[in-house]
Amino acid sequence: MNNLLFNLKNTMYDTVCLKCWVFILLKILFFIWFLNNYQPLLEYYLNLEMLFDSTYVTLFCHTLLIKENKKIKGYNRMGPHNNEILSIIFGSLLGKGIIEKKKDGTRLILNQEAIHVKYLLYLHNLLANAGYCNQSVPKIGNKLSKKGKVYRTIKFATWTYTSFDWIYNLWYVNGIKAVPNSISDYFTPLALAIWIMDSGVKSSGGLKFISCFSYSDSLLIIKVLQKNFGLKAIMQPGETHLTVDKEGLSSQYYIYIPKEHMIDLKNKVSDFIIPEMKYKLLP
Repeated sequence: MNNLLFNLKNTMYDTVCLKCWVFILLKILFFIWFLNNYQPLLEYYLNLEMLFDSTYVTLFCHTLLIKENKKIKGYNRMGPHNNEILSIIFGSLLGKGIIEKKKDGTRLILNQEAIHVKYLLYLHNLLANAGYCNQSVPKIGNKLSKKGKVYRTIKFATWTYTSFDWIYNLWYVNGIKAVPNSISDYFTPLALAIWIMDSGVKSSGGLKFISCFSYSDSLLIIKVLQKNFGLKAIMQPGETHLTVDKEGLSSQYYIYIPKEHMIDLKNKVSDFIIPEMKYKLLP
């Protein structure tokens, strides 16, 4: 690899004959192919500024990588992932976020009603700037509900990563989403803030999370809220939904943080809440 770079760099200044230019072009094409198929090496050499003397060539390689990102296989994408990314993922999965297993890896799908467009664009900006999804801004579209009602939504997905597979395995059992027992390890203030912005609703001076959970999931979340943040939360009965368990029916529950704990909650997550969502923390 080092010899290739050294020879390529020195050969570029040899303009004696057409053969030299053809040889240079072939080397450049091979080098671009090699870097697109081995992304970690590209990032390594770019960081060390070892590719070429020309800043324009370096910028070209960055641009090429971004444009061709869709073509990179899931097993060639980055990982492991930092705490901020994991907090965004786990906080979203506590709410409306879903994680989808595909043939070559797993991706996170985020979806909100159009009235919460600024929140979803905030998430998109975080993930796009970190290189986890397409830079194109998601657009508002229409979706038909099961009852035949049309409502406006905004949606985007991350790239597919095999290094996301373990998250899918934590959250899904036989294709059904459930809160993992290890949730406390990833329940950071940022994850809590993401959950609040995603699914929190003001209720009787407190905050209710509208996503429905099973009894065991609700109990686990309540224990983790106490353990990680010192927050008291209670269960409230929700709706009854069809499930695949033996009984055929399973009662669902809401998580509710009473108003006497709202000041404490605000102090812990306010720095991570976007201005458009601050109202959820007000009395």
